Amino acid sequence: MISLAEPWALLLLPAPLLVWLLAPPHRAPSPALRVPFFRRVARAAGAQPRRGASVRARSRLQMAAAILCWSLLVLALAAPERLGKPVEVTRAARDVALAIDISGSMDARDFPGPDGVPLQRLAAVREVVRAFVEGREGDRVALIVFGSRAYLQSPLTEDLDAVADLLERTEVGMAGPHTALGDAIGLAIRTFEASEVEQRLLILLSDGADTASRMSPVNAAEIAAARGVEIHTVGVGDPDATGEDRVDLGALEDIARRSGGGYSFASDADALAQVYARIDRLAPREVERLSWRPRTALAWIPMAAALLIAGGTTAGLHLASRRRGRA
Repeated sequence: MISLAEPWALLLLPAPLLVWLLAPPHRAPSPALRVPFFRRVARAAGAQPRRGASVRARSRLQMAAAILCWSLLVLALAAPERLGKPVEVTRAARDVALAIDISGSMDARDFPGPDGVPLQRLAAVREVVRAFVEGREGDRVALIVFGSRAYLQSPLTEDLDAVADLLERTEVGMAGPHTALGDAIGLAIRTFEASEVEQRLLILLSDGADTASRMSPVNAAEIAAARGVEIHTVGVGDPDATGEDRVDLGALEDIARRSGGGYSFASDADALAQVYARIDRLAPREVERLSWRPRTALAWIPMAAALLIAGGTTAGLHLASRRRGRA
C-alpha cells in the first residue's frame, strides 16, 4: 500500500497557474535598433508608438515537460511511501526484581526436595527461581543477591537467559555471611529508578533475620511503597532456629504488608514453586501491545523522473536548435 506522508503538499500543484494569472508579467530590456525617422514611419503608417514586448513562444513539448516536472516535484514533496504489513509487538508493562539471599546460612542442606532428599537451600531456590525467570517472557527482570552487602548482578533486562545464567553462577557466601534485607530493598528501589512502567514488583527471598543492613527493612519497605514498588517476600529455612539461621517471618510479613505485597513461607521445593505461582496470581502480568507498519520512502522516484524529463527535454531542444542553425 502506498500513501502520502505530507498530502498537504498537493495544494502546491496549481501554484504556477495562479502565478501566471495573478502576478504581473516579467519585463526585461532587450537590445534594439534605433531608427532616427521612426516617428515619421509610424505617422505614415497611421500607428501610435508605444512600449512593445517580445514574447518568446514555447513549444508544446516545453509546456508538457514543465507541467510534468512540476507535478512530479510536488508529488515528491508529498513524501510518498510504501506501507508494509502491520507488525504487532507485545511488551510487558511490568518490571520484576529478584532479591536472593546468598548468606552463609543458605548452605544448609535441610531443604526437602521433591523426592524427599535434603537439598542445599540455595540449590533448591535456584531451580525454582530459574523456572520462574523462564516464564517471564516479555518482562524485564533484574537480579540482586545479598548477604552482608547487596549487589546488583543484572540490571533490568529482557535477556532472561543471561539472568538465569548469572543466577546459576551464584554461590553461597559471595556477598558475605550475614543478611542485609534492608540494603537489598534499597538497592532494588535504586534499580527501579530506571524503570518507566507503573507495575514494579520486587520478590525478596531470605532464610535469615536482618543483621547487617545500614537501612532498616521496615523503613526501606515504606520508601518502596511510596515509589510504587510492590514487595512479595518469601521465607525459607527453619523458623525455630537461633541466631542468624532463624527466619524472621514477622519481619518478612511486615515488609510485604507495608508495600502492598504478599508474604509466603516455603517449607520445601514444591511449596516454593507454589509460592511463585501464587505471586503470579497476586500480581498478574500486564502487557502493552504496540502496532506499527514499516515505511519505505519513495520520494526519490518522482524526483529522479523529473530530473530525467527535464534533462531529456533540454537536450532535445538543444539538438533541434543546432540542426536549425545548420540548415
